Amino acid sequence: MLKIKSPETWLNIRYGGAAFALGMPTIPLLVHLPILYAEQLGLGLTATGLALFFARLFDVVTDPLVGLISDRPLLKKLGWGRRKPLILVGGVLAAIGTVYLLNPSENVSWFYLMGWAAILYLGWTLISIPYLAWGADLSKSYGGRTQVTSIREGFMLSGILLAGAVPALATLSGFSERQSISFVGWVVVALGAVLFAILLRSVQEPNFPKLHRKETARAAMKGSLENRPFILLLSAWFLNGIANGIPAVLFLLYMKHVLGATELQRGLLTFLYFLAGIVGIAIWFWLGKSINKHRVWAIAMMIACGAFSIVPFLGAGDIELFVFVTIITGLTLGADLAIPPSLQADIAEYEYLRSRRDRTGLLFAFWSMATKMSLAVSVAVSFPLLEYLGFSTEGNLEENNILALSVIYSVAPIVFKIAAICIVWQYPLTQKKQLVIQQRIAKLEDYDMSHRL
Repeated sequence: MLKIKSPETWLNIRYGGAAFALGMPTIPLLVHLPILYAEQLGLGLTATGLALFFARLFDVVTDPLVGLISDRPLLKKLGWGRRKPLILVGGVLAAIGTVYLLNPSENVSWFYLMGWAAILYLGWTLISIPYLAWGADLSKSYGGRTQVTSIREGFMLSGILLAGAVPALATLSGFSERQSISFVGWVVVALGAVLFAILLRSVQEPNFPKLHRKETARAAMKGSLENRPFILLLSAWFLNGIANGIPAVLFLLYMKHVLGATELQRGLLTFLYFLAGIVGIAIWFWLGKSINKHRVWAIAMMIACGAFSIVPFLGAGDIELFVFVTIITGLTLGADLAIPPSLQADIAEYEYLRSRRDRTGLLFAFWSMATKMSLAVSVAVSFPLLEYLGFSTEGNLEENNILALSVIYSVAPIVFKIAAICIVWQYPLTQKKQLVIQQRIAKLEDYDMSHRL
């Protein structure tokens, strides 16, 4: 039996466990939802992509607003911390949006998809930004932050893994993919209620930062965007997000129309991808103990590029070779999920030293915007481009222009990942520099406290 003696590790587990519920709807919402509305419900590829893109536009306003609120002591005065009330409200909205999106009627409109997607995205914003900022506050060490993010993302991938297994199990039981997606939605709502109750009741928020000074919203946003390491990391995160988003939204189309994979094989390959991601988190966490985290992430992206380079040469029936690609890219996914948020936590500490203000929530708001917009760009670019290049979901493989699908699925991610690698490789905040930042913060806090007394 596994024994965990470290109180810090138990704290991270109680915190990260809620991510299991956050991870479960990822496959239904990111992979299955666009295909469900575009193909089965007849909205079309372009209309579906644009509906989800416009729903994301609301985040341009809501993300920074939620980030600013979560950094302020206003909600703390209610006696329940800065982050928790926002997470509670967000959970309710996200649950409602998930149920409606994954249980549509036969005659749905473009506005139905956009409206409920916008509600879901608002709920997700109210959860994710305070939740990520809360995680950044849980550890003050360079490696400890990676442990926090690794545990959290490990739980999230486990949730994704469970949801990914449902379509395969549903197929074996005689249910359709659409029925399995609906089932996942209801399970997410029930499980999320339990796991977030544990989080909100058993994990305490850290004390309010000592150096925090009041500032206007405009000054906070302007000051955050003057943080050069943050801009570098955010740019790399956005580019890599597009690189990961394009194959994610085209995953089912590629397996069905290029490889000729059956419904069962598609479910098993999806399951294998996220299982490899869980294994990958442990590998990259171990490497991060001896190599600076940004270099670990860059190496992982290089390996992913190598795996994607095989894809254009695959065709109908090459399932065994695609299994190799799936495993390698799944392993690198572990680095994409665990390492960048840990780097972002380091940047939040640097920003605290630089500005004498806690802007963690706001920084993760920009982070959230970049995440969502990268996924939205992935859908808005991939589907219309496929139609422009002559790909169609109707007819036989020769008529579908499957070469266009293969190229967009694999070559586009390589281009975006190479751009991200070039940015990340020269990232300035190393482990040694982070220790210096912590020492300077400690001196400033002692100085500030002595003068207040």
